[in-house]
Amino acid sequence: MSCAFEMTRAFEMSCAFEIRPAAAGDFPAIAAIYAEAVRTGTASFELDPPDVAEMRRRFAAVTAFGGPYLVAVGDGRVLGYAYAGAYRTRPAYRFTVEDSIYLDASARGRGVGRALLGRLIADCTAAGFRQMVAVIGDQANAASIGLHAALGFHMVGSLVSTGWKHGRWLDSVLMQRPLGEGDGTPPPGR
Repeated sequence: MSCAFEMTRAFEMSCAFEIRPAAAGDFPAIAAIYAEAVRTGTASFELDPPDVAEMRRRFAAVTAFGGPYLVAVGDGRVLGYAYAGAYRTRPAYRFTVEDSIYLDASARGRGVGRALLGRLIADCTAAGFRQMVAVIGDQANAASIGLHAALGFHMVGSLVSTGWKHGRWLDSVLMQRPLGEGDGTPPPGR
């Protein structure tokens, strides 16, 4: 299998996995990947992993908003997932999305995150969104910060000691990148 996606500059990647929209049968694996991140990591500020039904409800909210929800599949299983949901609910934010990306531990360092985020950026650009924001849990999350920086995100700030998890205070790192024309032109229908 191979995957390819286009971004602002032509960028292609061959890989041993496929990026596709999430399907109903993917949610047990998606819930398991997220549960591991909640239990052992600091990327998510949740303390208790949601069940499969809750992950399906969240998927429905993202897709009802018009955001993409993608999975990376390889070796016959889900390796990771990414989605872009509403950044905030007030209507003036409607052209801005917030990304989320989580990988199975076995998929880290294999280009899966880069492929997922690249495809997410391309899909959001095609859908007419103008800005993508990443709210990254923990200043020490070098992998996520590096991934976002490599795909054109810039650090725009941080919120200090906004979460308490695993016996320590955690910061929230804010990163952002323009999509398509960004703020260079008014959005359609203003």
